[in-house]
Amino acid sequence: MTAVQRHVVEAVPPDRLAALRRRISAVLIATQILGGLGVATGIALAAVLATQVSGTESLSGLAPTATVTGTAVLSLPLAALMTSRGRRPGLVLAYLIGAVGAGVCVLAAAIGSFPLLLFGMAAFGAASAANLQARFAAADLAEPERRARAISLVVWATTIGAVVGPNIAAPAGRSVTGLGIPAEAGPFLWAAGIFLMSAVVVAVLLRPDPLLTARALAPAEDHSPAARSLRAGLAAVRASPRARLAVVTVAVAHTAMVAVMAMTPVDLAHHGAGIDLIGLVISGHIAGMYAFAPLMGRLSDRLGRLSGIGLAVGLLACAVFLAGTAGSSHGQTAVGLFVLGLGWSAGLVSGSALLTDSVPQPARAAAQGLSDLVMNASAGIGGALAGLVVARASYAWLNFTAACLLIPLAALALLTRGRRQAKSTPADG
Repeated sequence: MTAVQRHVVEAVPPDRLAALRRRISAVLIATQILGGLGVATGIALAAVLATQVSGTESLSGLAPTATVTGTAVLSLPLAALMTSRGRRPGLVLAYLIGAVGAGVCVLAAAIGSFPLLLFGMAAFGAASAANLQARFAAADLAEPERRARAISLVVWATTIGAVVGPNIAAPAGRSVTGLGIPAEAGPFLWAAGIFLMSAVVVAVLLRPDPLLTARALAPAEDHSPAARSLRAGLAAVRASPRARLAVVTVAVAHTAMVAVMAMTPVDLAHHGAGIDLIGLVISGHIAGMYAFAPLMGRLSDRLGRLSGIGLAVGLLACAVFLAGTAGSSHGQTAVGLFVLGLGWSAGLVSGSALLTDSVPQPARAAAQGLSDLVMNASAGIGGALAGLVVARASYAWLNFTAACLLIPLAALALLTRGRRQAKSTPADG
């Protein structure tokens, strides 16, 4: 055990561990609210800003695509930093990169440079990477039987930022009009400040570091650099059928959600829906994604990870059926999108908990970073292809394609359940 690990163990006696868990969770929830607010504030006008800077609507979709790409690309370096130094340095750096990216977006808008805007949006994606990694930080010290609930509380906290963020985009835009900055860039200036605030909160309050503390409390594990490397994380995932199922679950749920959600406004508009109705449908979808995460966490802990994944598959299947067959029924589309959010929530919470359960403690941070890379890369590809499917076929065919993604996931879940050892923990079911 290193000197740092011995210090952490001495600083956190067993009778104080429960209080530490609560404090770490509270800090992560606070930063998740701030980070989600900053991301939602900027993303609300990303496509509009891209249109204003590029001068054409045909390039507007590249801005959110750049953000997703940045989130995926930065997942591995951030995971490598967390693996070697702990959660706190990784989260602080991610929020700082996001703040710089938001500032670059403001500069790009001021000088009218579209390539610079895309670069800024990619760096902006680091804040999304931080928000995703925060759920794993919540799991570092959680008891195995409460791990999904710990993850779900951090996911739930995103609800506040996701709902409030788009609503402050307008005042953020008005606040910069006297500074010679386009109003569409105002939300990014505010986002930069919010990300800086998030970095300060993490740097000051996320102590002791949850990942380093978890390692210190498991001194029997091999904590050598080789055991904590990205290669070790990949090897751990490859060696565990349950870990592989976890990665596939999160990737499929996220890809299906992003692809269908991205094209739903287009389909609604095609069937005569106005912007107010479209906004209402998307708000319901976001509520399904985040607001019910604690319920999904409780179910995953009580019924087992595999049952939670089965619930995710069932909800996603119902969602794409409802949305794909809705036609001009706006109400059915709204229900389908709400259920789509619920399915995503069940898949993200259960898959993230299963991954944490299934790999050795030293390799967890690396495996989690790899999972986020796969998740965001898959969603980026799915989102890009979704427009082509709708353009060449229809929105119904897009939902059918999403349903096809669920078939191998369901088969893998059944195969993994069949291989499960007779002796299992409560979280194994």
